[in-house]
Amino acid sequence: MAITRWDPFEGMLPLRDAMNRLFEESFIRPNGFGFAPPVTLDVYTQGEDYVVEAALPGLAPDSIEVTALGSQVTIRGEYPAAPEGRRYLLRERAAGRFERTITLGSDVDTDKVQAHYEHGVLRLTIPKAESARPKRVAIANGTAASPALTAGA
Repeated sequence: MAITRWDPFEGMLPLRDAMNRLFEESFIRPNGFGFAPPVTLDVYTQGEDYVVEAALPGLAPDSIEVTALGSQVTIRGEYPAAPEGRRYLLRERAAGRFERTITLGSDVDTDKVQAHYEHGVLRLTIPKAESARPKRVAIANGTAASPALTAGA
């Protein structure tokens, strides 16, 4: 068993990420009973893929829509309204439509996006487009003249 030193800054968001999240969650379209529910995300890379994990508890998979275009992925859905006549003592779960768009670092291969939903977590595996992947460039042998150099001579 290894002893790990406690880091008080572990788990803290950088200020830029905190401000981005604040703005994303502040400008949400109001619905009839308040604001659209926030969508909590984790976005990371795994090999040549982007992975997006979205916490969407209580939703059926067929009530979630995912679209991808260019370098953007959008997740949409709707939490159902509460039944009529309920008198809440405490209510923290929001109802209504939500939409969240994530801009990734490069274009994605929209034909190969995979979505898996389990235990209230939507996991998207999003391959980078071929044009966004690094390519190995062949290096010509130094003894042969380059066609570009001999054409103008």
